Amino acid sequence: MKRLSPEGRTVAMLLGVVVTMGALAWAAVPFYDWFCRVTGFGGTTQVSETASDQILDEVVRVRFDANTDSNLEWTFRPMQARMDLKIGESGLAFYEAVNNSDVPLTGTASYNVAPEVSGYYFIKVECFCFTEQTLQPGERVEMPVSFYVDPELVDDRDAGHVRDITLSYTFHRTEPRSAALDSGAADTIN
Repeated sequence: MKRLSPEGRTVAMLLGVVVTMGALAWAAVPFYDWFCRVTGFGGTTQVSETASDQILDEVVRVRFDANTDSNLEWTFRPMQARMDLKIGESGLAFYEAVNNSDVPLTGTASYNVAPEVSGYYFIKVECFCFTEQTLQPGERVEMPVSFYVDPELVDDRDAGHVRDITLSYTFHRTEPRSAALDSGAADTIN
């Protein structure tokens, strides 16, 4: 086998670097999503299929916040400003969305909690943010979110002092999945 010239080795090495960087960039999004879900990093909340089986006497205040991306012609707001719950107690809050345009619009909600250290302990049981929402022109909907704050919060040395949590949603305009699938486009993961 013939040895590569110094220029050939440089080209091969640079090509290897480009391929490696591309692979790392491709893997970064799913890895970051997994990391945030596991650790609660960045205020990412957890998901559970059941409510807590333990309720403490300590109270936590949950505040609700809503935002809409500028390219989505919706009015989106929490229907309550805050809720006081015992830690471990299930809460049910509602958000209202209104399509202010004259065409059907689809949106997906991104979410987080603040302070970030509480994200690992904020557990959603059911949420409108798990699926895309399509509203017809002028349509108004009330969307529920069922949640609780995990009692393990009080034992965490960084988050144990938290008794005030803000749950924040931002709705972003998206193309309806059914339309994307009908046109033969591949699924996208947000």
